Amino acid sequence: MHLYDVSNRTVVVVDILRATSCMVTAFAHGVESITPYAALDACRIMNKNGFITCGERDGKKVDGFDKGNSPFEYMGDSVRGKKIAFTTTNGTQAIEKSKDAKKVLIGSFLNLSSIVKYLLFGENSVLIVCAGWKGKVNLEDTLFAGAVVEKLKNHIEPDCDAPLAAQHLYNQAKHNMVEFLSTSSHVKRLNRLNIHKDIEFCLTCDQYNVVPKLTQGILKLV
Repeated sequence: MHLYDVSNRTVVVVDILRATSCMVTAFAHGVESITPYAALDACRIMNKNGFITCGERDGKKVDGFDKGNSPFEYMGDSVRGKKIAFTTTNGTQAIEKSKDAKKVLIGSFLNLSSIVKYLLFGENSVLIVCAGWKGKVNLEDTLFAGAVVEKLKNHIEPDCDAPLAAQHLYNQAKHNMVEFLSTSSHVKRLNRLNIHKDIEFCLTCDQYNVVPKLTQGILKLV
């Protein structure tokens, strides 16, 4: 992030497996707001303020939290109308690092077309912030970035080669992303936790028509 001036950009933060996929799912199922926290302890104390505390460290639900990091935990009446405090290993860190952007949106394959449409009609340059894994690149977030580049290729010009690389990867993977990612580091990490259905769901495009936006540190729908 230190390489980019985001003060005039719309940033799309993505953590496909699984933070931003959970956030998008929660909004699609009627959550009132999500407050992201980079620090675990800051998130933990929010249960005293009537928030549902949610999140993970190293892929595992935090002890004492109400929910972990599976999108299936954010469906139905358990989140409808509620306020969520959320912290994860990578996704909420990426949101924290993006907070000085002109706009911060939450992206996933689940709301891919909604994000693309928002960017298409927006006035700002775009930066897609891939959360990765503890500062390292991961494939699934890169594929999302490539999907956005592919869908906007006739409208927005890439300003370096990173978007082009992501676009080429996405075009190789798009017909079977589950198979393409089967040997990726984070998929193997999550497979050890036996959450295959989460992986498949998070790689499904356009399940929801929502665009979460960060305003004064709180995520709400645009």
